[in-house]
Amino acid sequence: MPAPRTSPGLNLVPRPTQFARIQGEFVLDGATALRVGPGAEAAAALLRTLLRPATGLPLPASPDGRIVLAVDPALSGLGEEGYGLTVGTDAVMLRAARPAGLLNGIQTLRQLLPPEALLDVPLPGFRWTLPCAQITDVPRFAWRGAMLDVARHFQPVSFLHRFVDLLAFHKLNVLHLHLTDDQGWRLPVPGYPRLTEVASVRSETLGDGTPHGGAYTREELTGLVAYASERGVTVVPEIEMPGHARAALAAYPELGNDPTRPLDVWTRWGVCENTFGVHEEALAFCRAVLRETLSIFPSRRIHVGGDECPTTEWAATPSARERAAALGLPGPEALHGWFMNEIASFLTAHGRTPIGWTSDGRDLGPRFTSMSWLDAEHGRTAAESGLDVIMAPHRSTYLDYAQSPAPAEPPAQPGVIVTLEDVYAFEPAPSDWPPEAASRVLGTQAQLWSEYWSTPAHAEYLAFPRLCALAEVAWAAPGQRSYPDFTRRLATHTDRLDALNVPHTP
Repeated sequence: MPAPRTSPGLNLVPRPTQFARIQGEFVLDGATALRVGPGAEAAAALLRTLLRPATGLPLPASPDGRIVLAVDPALSGLGEEGYGLTVGTDAVMLRAARPAGLLNGIQTLRQLLPPEALLDVPLPGFRWTLPCAQITDVPRFAWRGAMLDVARHFQPVSFLHRFVDLLAFHKLNVLHLHLTDDQGWRLPVPGYPRLTEVASVRSETLGDGTPHGGAYTREELTGLVAYASERGVTVVPEIEMPGHARAALAAYPELGNDPTRPLDVWTRWGVCENTFGVHEEALAFCRAVLRETLSIFPSRRIHVGGDECPTTEWAATPSARERAAALGLPGPEALHGWFMNEIASFLTAHGRTPIGWTSDGRDLGPRFTSMSWLDAEHGRTAAESGLDVIMAPHRSTYLDYAQSPAPAEPPAQPGVIVTLEDVYAFEPAPSDWPPEAASRVLGTQAQLWSEYWSTPAHAEYLAFPRLCALAEVAWAAPGQRSYPDFTRRLATHTDRLDALNVPHTP
């Protein structure tokens, strides 16, 4: 009978809130059944789906099943996503106040099993065991995510499914999907066929002469949303406006500031000066795009970009200057705030909350959730002004930067090195912030901008194991975190990454 490569013990990532190892083990075999309480049906289905490929175990439902899955609203101390897990030699009890907590507990069960349980090939005759333990686990932050840029380099929907699985495995619960930018448009919108015919394809990238393109179907995106939801992950779309709009303008130049000027889908990186116009046709287009976005993505929050928007074209366009004057604005540069407010009004009228990137913490209206990327202090500024904040400072969370200066490292965003320790040292709500401001931090997320990677394997190499570190930052309180302890647990966790076929640094 094959033996595990290593004993996983309780080397869990992210670190649980409270845990204790108990002597003994629980053995799963063909007779193991699930006792499924009301509200736990989805968790039971997920457990079967995830364990069946390697173990082959049917895990049928039975009133006397030895693995108990239960939702108990009286366990209010566990919150929306916490869980309690007891593994004894004769039974396993997984309980949560809400179904989402059970989904997190399922991922802990997967990590407690030998790494071979994560393989996608059957291992008949393998001895599947769980170490006996007592765990109580509650996340610190409600927003624990990763942003995947599929606008610069399109990725197949199969990779998006796999990435969702990797997020859920680390108890990350948000996939922020960057769908549009100057270099590509990936979202189909009824009435605007040229978005997928023209805006989704660029002639080349950085002079390499190779065309690049792709777009998702509505069915693929709704399928992704459902797949992610089954795993406790919310897909949050991002539609960039009023800047980062060149691809859309290549398809529909009348939406820009000079309808007579033909534009191509941008083949460069950086900040493009071409923006949406401020006339009603451009606003109607943005509302139509968002209306379709809302019909696909049920997430409470919708990201609308908002940053890196040069006002050069508005200043040079008579109709934009006239619009600014008619609105009583001090000048064309103030049209940015007006535009974003119009979009915020549309989204809030439809029961959603807009998210925007902030460059200084002061550039978003009161209805926005602020995503701070340039500097952590900008997050504090936004929080002190009363906005909810998602912390994403680039020197701690941009995983498209190289993780070391080693010559063997693959291509990455130049200029900054973000090491594993840099990510782990990040604190989204520092103790020196005013308590009220700190309470407005919803959480944090990693960023994988795709200018310098184009394949799933390259993306995963950049993400791991740094995304493991961010998962722990988002889940565990500062007093529960220790970098030496994390790296000790990571030595075991990399066996799990290997079983999942995830490329990663040693």
